[in-house]
Amino acid sequence: MSAQAEFLSVAEKRGRLLRVLGVGFGLAVIIGNTIGAGIFRAPGEIAKQVPNPWLFMGVWVIGGLYALLGAIALAELGTMIPKSGGQYVFARYALGEYAGFIVGWSDWISSCGSTAAVAIVVGEFSGALFPALSGKTVIIATTVAIAFAILQWRGIVLGSQVQNVTSLLKALGFGALILAAFILGGKGTSHAANAAVTVATVPTTIALVALMLALQSVIYTYDGWGGVIYFSEEVKDPGRDVPRALFGGVLLVIGIYLLVNLALLYVLPMSKIAGHDFAAGAAAEAIFGPYGDSIIRSLTIISMLSSINALHLMATRVLFAMSRDGLFLNIAARVNKGGTPSVSLFISTAVAVLFIVYGKTFGKVITVLAFFFVANYALSFISVFVLRRREPEKERPYQAWGYPWTTGLALLVSIAFLIGAVASDLGSGSWDSIYAVGLLAASYPVFRVVKLLGSSKKT
Repeated sequence: MSAQAEFLSVAEKRGRLLRVLGVGFGLAVIIGNTIGAGIFRAPGEIAKQVPNPWLFMGVWVIGGLYALLGAIALAELGTMIPKSGGQYVFARYALGEYAGFIVGWSDWISSCGSTAAVAIVVGEFSGALFPALSGKTVIIATTVAIAFAILQWRGIVLGSQVQNVTSLLKALGFGALILAAFILGGKGTSHAANAAVTVATVPTTIALVALMLALQSVIYTYDGWGGVIYFSEEVKDPGRDVPRALFGGVLLVIGIYLLVNLALLYVLPMSKIAGHDFAAGAAAEAIFGPYGDSIIRSLTIISMLSSINALHLMATRVLFAMSRDGLFLNIAARVNKGGTPSVSLFISTAVAVLFIVYGKTFGKVITVLAFFFVANYALSFISVFVLRRREPEKERPYQAWGYPWTTGLALLVSIAFLIGAVASDLGSGSWDSIYAVGLLAASYPVFRVVKLLGSSKKT
């Protein structure tokens, strides 16, 4: 029996994902997953590291180029191996079950934790907007997380429609904010020259470290640009629609991020952006006066709702794919009539709720797992090289443009980022990256236990 026939046989027994998604959903899930709390908080941290308008914008451009290079590579993998589950699918297929285990579990846990973190922001901001809800952050966050899970339980059609609507509202909200900034703002540009002089006096070594730290924040903020690859099996025409969604989504995110940061520079002096935990809020107050806080908090809530829906969808597909491959409980590979892996959705939502309730306990886990974001990308880029060499004749509806140079550059940037993350953590006294490496070293025994508990069936 061929691998494809075996896959269809397993799908028939357990239920089947529905091939009903198109480019519009791909764009929506990329925007929904990528544009979240990061763009509201990261500019202040980045401006603190590189308080020069040109360098400040430059690191956002570099981060966008890294995402674009990554999209070129992942588009090939997503069309060559059109199965839902994200980068886990590529790592397992190209590098083996252990690599897939590392990618899948780190991706799934961090997605569940991110769902919790985003839901908590919704709860906090709702309390700030409506005094009656103040102090009920956990209740609101839990309710929102469960509510979106119930919507998705109905099926992928409704889940995708919710994603389309919430992502559209998010994009329109950011567009309105950017437009208002350029029409009503204009106080920040006169401070640009002073900021540039300040940076020129900084020693080169310190400046390079600061630039690396700024790039780390930018790359984390761009993370999520590959959202559509989690649904390749459910896209009507993956050979055409996956690349279109990837490139269109990445370019839209780059455009929004660059315009948001230009708007911040246009409205605020660099000194006021630098170190500000919520620079977008300060800009909104400068633009809209006393209404600014309410406006930006409302936009943040809309943005977070879109992210919660996307994260639920993605976490569910990762756990489903691992279960189908015997790296988790067999029952989690079941799909209901609406095309939703219902058991995986239930488990993922339950874990997200635990993160919400025990946020202080689990917060460190997410910080540590953040290291794996770029590590997973690196494994995907390596997978492109491995499969080009191992399976040169396999059909590739899309071939990575500029291979091997574009894929190689993306891989080199990923490796440099990981080395820089470890070095900067050691320099700052943080052990997050070291803990991540320790988890990697300790993961093999866990992998063997999971293999014993999981299904013996393979796709």
